[in-house]
Amino acid sequence: MKILRLGDKEFRGYLESMDRRGIEENPRVEKQVRSILRDVRKRGDEALVHYTWVFDGLRIPVNSLQVRREEVIQAYKKIPRTLAKTLGRACRRIRRFHELMRQRSFLAEEKGIQIGQEIRPLESVGIYVPGGKASYPSTVLMAAIPARVAGVRKIMMTTPPQKDGISPAVLVAADLAGVDQIYRVGGAQAIAALAYGTKSIPKVDKIVGPGNRYVATAKQLVFGMADVDMVAGPSEILIISDGKGPASSVAADLISQAEHDEMAVPILITTSGTFAKEVENEIEKQLFSLKRVKIAKASLEGRGAILVVKALTQAIELANRIAPEHLEIFLSRPVPLLKKIKNAGAVFLGFHTPEAIGDYLAGPNHILPTAGTARFSSPLGVEDFIKKMNWMRFSKRALKGFEKDVKHFAEWEGLEGHYRAVQRRMKEW
Repeated sequence: MKILRLGDKEFRGYLESMDRRGIEENPRVEKQVRSILRDVRKRGDEALVHYTWVFDGLRIPVNSLQVRREEVIQAYKKIPRTLAKTLGRACRRIRRFHELMRQRSFLAEEKGIQIGQEIRPLESVGIYVPGGKASYPSTVLMAAIPARVAGVRKIMMTTPPQKDGISPAVLVAADLAGVDQIYRVGGAQAIAALAYGTKSIPKVDKIVGPGNRYVATAKQLVFGMADVDMVAGPSEILIISDGKGPASSVAADLISQAEHDEMAVPILITTSGTFAKEVENEIEKQLFSLKRVKIAKASLEGRGAILVVKALTQAIELANRIAPEHLEIFLSRPVPLLKKIKNAGAVFLGFHTPEAIGDYLAGPNHILPTAGTARFSSPLGVEDFIKKMNWMRFSKRALKGFEKDVKHFAEWEGLEGHYRAVQRRMKEW
């Protein structure tokens, strides 16, 4: 993992590469995804079966695309009781946090006028759960629970099929979170099925959940047929440290994100050159015993960096510029810095709040904006599964009070019919 110092040419180059990171346009991938979307839209289930064989190497009959209830029940017996208990605990904590987000309809009144807003849950939601390099029951909980708290009536889940079957932990998490139907379909074809609908998989109003670049591209292309949460890129972590606290913990946190994917972005910004070297040495020690050492090493060496700056104010400026998915303020007094952070998906404060606790059990959602999109977007939450409907009611006297103002607007904009709609009410009723 390279150590770069403020003022170095390579330091500036790394920051510029972070500014450019994100979902890069790939004409080959987009062309392939468009072809898959068209095919699923045209042939439905037949296309899903075809692509499951092509990409997953499995021949799954149409009548087996949906996971049966009996399989979910059996899944409870296939995981350790300790894991089932942990999933239940995480489910309760995540639900409790998201219940705090609930929004309510409101009404405001003045003389002869009522205005308000109605909150309505979406009717149906599709959750995509990756199933390639790892099993992610935590993602199931994070995607499904806020939808259920919002009041979504139908929650569908798709996940790539595996030779040994869908992970039992994923099935148990889906059951605990209140998923209604589960389908063994992955990739761009799953996104197409959720957006357009097939005989087996109903069309949904919104699609949420992370995935590879094919899934991300598919979500971009189906937007309009269905809403999507975000186009997620590789995982990211940025840690701010003043050189105090154990270097081993910082190294462990950087590795925890690097092991996700070769394209993950692990960054440390510190005011101490000595601490930077200690963290670098710790990473070498800890990588040795990691099962996913090849993935983590590729991330750390290819996308990671330790940035040495002169002051914490500079660290904050850089953090706001990079706008990371996960931001750790690894200080003994982190709260004063929190107020200065403008751009981050989630913030972890102090020496005893590793990013990993946010992935699993803290309660806040771990489906977060990546690739700098934290500058303008937010974590997945209950508000992503509702829609708002404005309404208004005027008495004749109240409308009369606005007649001339409507006339002024209508004349300026050349829309005389707008004014006539008001004028007629004044004359006839």
